[in-house]
Amino acid sequence: MRYSLMDIRVFVAVADAGNVSRGAATCFLSPSSASLRIKQLEQTLGVQLFERLPRGVALTRPGQVMLEHSRRCLAELEQMHANLAPYACGVKGHVTLFANSTAVASFLPTDLTEFLRERPSVRVNLEERLSYDIVAAVAGGRADLGVVTWDDGHPDLTFEDYRQDELVMIASRSQRLGQRGSVQFVDCLSHPFVSLHSGTAIHTFVLNKAVALGHHMDVRIQVASFAAVVALVRAGVGIAVVPRSVAGHLELEGVRLVALREPWAKRVLRVCWRKESGTLSEHALALIHRLCGGAPG
Repeated sequence: MRYSLMDIRVFVAVADAGNVSRGAATCFLSPSSASLRIKQLEQTLGVQLFERLPRGVALTRPGQVMLEHSRRCLAELEQMHANLAPYACGVKGHVTLFANSTAVASFLPTDLTEFLRERPSVRVNLEERLSYDIVAAVAGGRADLGVVTWDDGHPDLTFEDYRQDELVMIASRSQRLGQRGSVQFVDCLSHPFVSLHSGTAIHTFVLNKAVALGHHMDVRIQVASFAAVVALVRAGVGIAVVPRSVAGHLELEGVRLVALREPWAKRVLRVCWRKESGTLSEHALALIHRLCGGAPG
């Protein structure tokens, strides 16, 4: 490839500006230098990238394809620099942790804050995923640790209990259900629901429980956060099922937590990691100690 990273940056700048002179100025080059770079880039690639117009330039179809790939390449390079920058500042280690929405919204913020306070030179890459995706990612080596709601085992993973939680129904205090101390889930299914978006762990779990009872949930509205769920329940839009641990971090004025009289409402969050503990770094082992008080032998 007989072109440089600067050639790509100049190409993107000119494409964004629609003008060679303005694009060149963005890259601190003269218009003639920018024009030469683009001409050489076109000769190397064997395609015309710009159509020259009286008042500027416009991308050709090959130029549009080039722009799409160029943006992606530059974004990846910027991400590479962002990922490497902490190491240049003295970072000693990195842990990739996948966790479900309940753990991310409730227990993990406090535990990770304490862990990072003890190990300021460590970075944690925390990603929110569904539990079955997390188990697959940890088993496949794409994550060091996972925090899941998972009752089954896995031949390649070790599981340790992390925290106990409970699913509860929340309703506006003005609703009849909001006056009760506990309720069966089947009694909730005649009411409209407020839920997180499809694909989130808790939405999928509760939806499946309704189907198992021979019912379909009337999901009136779906939102991106538990805070938005509570706000809509408070406004009387519907009821919702949320983890008690998450509810404890939200503004609950105007709503009431109602216990669900279902065995499945009690849930255990578990930490998982690969059985070959030799693949875990010292920092990953320390995070296991922080989360569940134990590490693989």
